[in-house]
Amino acid sequence: MDVTNRQTNEVVILGAGLAGLGAGYTLSRSGADILVIEADATVGGLAKTIHYRGFRFDIGGHRFKTNNKKTEYLVRQILNNELLVVRRSSKILLRDKYFDYPLKPLNAVSGMGIPKASGIILDYAVEQIRQRFGDRKIVSLEDWVVRHFGRTLFNIYFKEYSEKVWGIDCNRICMEWVEQRIQRLSLGKAIRKALFKYSGRDVHTLASEFLYPSQGIGRIAGKLKEEIEKSNRVLTSSRIVRIDHCGDRIESVTTRTGQMDSRTSMHKGSEFISSIPVATLVQLLHPKPPTDVLDAASRLKYRDLVIVTIMVNRERVTDQTWIYFPEQKIPFGRIHEPTNWSRKMAPEGKTLLVTEHFCFRGDETWSASDGDLAERTIINLINLGFIKRHEVIDKVILRIPRAYPLFEVGYTEQHDKICNYLDRYCNLRLIGRGGMFRYYNMDHAIESGIAAAEGVMAERPEPFRERWEELSPTGTGS
Repeated sequence: MDVTNRQTNEVVILGAGLAGLGAGYTLSRSGADILVIEADATVGGLAKTIHYRGFRFDIGGHRFKTNNKKTEYLVRQILNNELLVVRRSSKILLRDKYFDYPLKPLNAVSGMGIPKASGIILDYAVEQIRQRFGDRKIVSLEDWVVRHFGRTLFNIYFKEYSEKVWGIDCNRICMEWVEQRIQRLSLGKAIRKALFKYSGRDVHTLASEFLYPSQGIGRIAGKLKEEIEKSNRVLTSSRIVRIDHCGDRIESVTTRTGQMDSRTSMHKGSEFISSIPVATLVQLLHPKPPTDVLDAASRLKYRDLVIVTIMVNRERVTDQTWIYFPEQKIPFGRIHEPTNWSRKMAPEGKTLLVTEHFCFRGDETWSASDGDLAERTIINLINLGFIKRHEVIDKVILRIPRAYPLFEVGYTEQHDKICNYLDRYCNLRLIGRGGMFRYYNMDHAIESGIAAAEGVMAERPEPFRERWEELSPTGTGS
């Protein structure tokens, strides 16, 4: 390979999402010589904010909520007075009726009627009794939800929505996903929250408020990048095309910048931290890994995403944080209105609706033209009573490949095979949603980057570790 530029850094970080930037920020503050490499033109990964003709919107809408005081301290420190406290209010629109999410028993009674709501509670009680006297193995999302919410509620809401999001049957979705996403939540806790003022502080799904930057979630990534660049580099629009290794060490990564007159650069390092999709990482290794490892990487699957954003000539359309649409007849699974999170997300007197269309690359949704996607979305928003056609100002369509790791039953076998192989490299650390193939929230992604950076610093001279510890809040932690 013809390399036009060779550089050496102490630590090379692959990917400038929140995980990579969290690692880069931590190492930069310790005085390390680092380089962050990002294929996209902008940083942030899924947690970026799109700017378009005076409008701003996030890719799907991301709240910041954490129980880790160190992570919250970091975000508050870099954003200073930009953070807003936003009250959460989310709804499920199901069969032309709105339901609170998370579920509130009184709302369920009024929306579903007493017989149906009573059936939900009874079914949940039956499942708890079965669990006490049985030993049923929980493997899939279906198993887990039925155990924690009952069969009736699973059939009413979880089944259709989950299959809409993931594109496969619920009995094929691994339970690890729902355990990560709906941590420690059950119908019992939702009822206790409603009836007995249960705080739900240990359950993110029950959180009633969250932090949000006034100019969009992308400000977190943007500020981390600014801090890193005070002493180091963040290289954007640079696609990794090769990762060279020898023995038990990664030696370098090769990047290509530009399209026609592409520039190829080799970046050597003593330590490497990767947040790029782990399947991609394996495929980029040179020499190539064994065939069974490459085969395992090819079997890891992802769910893709199309974002259709509609700009509206009205000050407000909804009063909700998110609205969920389980029914298959509605093409999008969720919408949010960014101006309900911050008024700065649209020009005065205007607003916008961000709709999420879950898909696989190459299917009907992914392959549809921008015009068809926009028209389909507008018609459904009109039919649902959200907007009128004459109020539509503009639209933006984005296609996001590999948005979510797909946790299909049996994926752990492939994932373990890859991780066991990568464990041989003593100077490689995996972080983030893509790098670790986990469904991380924003705070968990940042924390994984910080943890990797602290692992690197643990092997560095003492003064560098002391410098980072001085910058962290005293007496706090996970």
